[in-house]
Amino acid sequence: MPLLQFETTCTLSADEKRAIADRVTDLYTTTMATTAGHVAISIREREPTALHLGRSVEGPLVFLDAEIRQGRSLERKRTFALETFSYFGETFDVPDENMKVVFTEHPGEHMMGVDRVGGEWDGSDPDEADE
Repeated sequence: MPLLQFETTCTLSADEKRAIADRVTDLYTTTMATTAGHVAISIREREPTALHLGRSVEGPLVFLDAEIRQGRSLERKRTFALETFSYFGETFDVPDENMKVVFTEHPGEHMMGVDRVGGEWDGSDPDEADE
């Protein structure tokens, strides 16, 4: 079960938050070769003084903490990050310098729902659940 946690200084409506969740879920499932039912997303709005990035320029900030199952290639992770950043830049006018992602990878068994414990991801079956 990937957990994609966004912290941002953007002011977002409920519709914009739903659109982010839909778009990021689509980007994740396409890039990471998996299904959507287990993708968890949180979006936290913060005051501008609550987030800091040394290289930032004027404009909103977006940080992504991506807790994912281990096994994805650097290329998959980089593609997902860049496509997510592109979306935020184009849709919410976030400057490139103001976005950052950190991937934390976990063994499949560390990712679970009430009904199951995840297994290892090997990329051979796009219908494998990440939970």
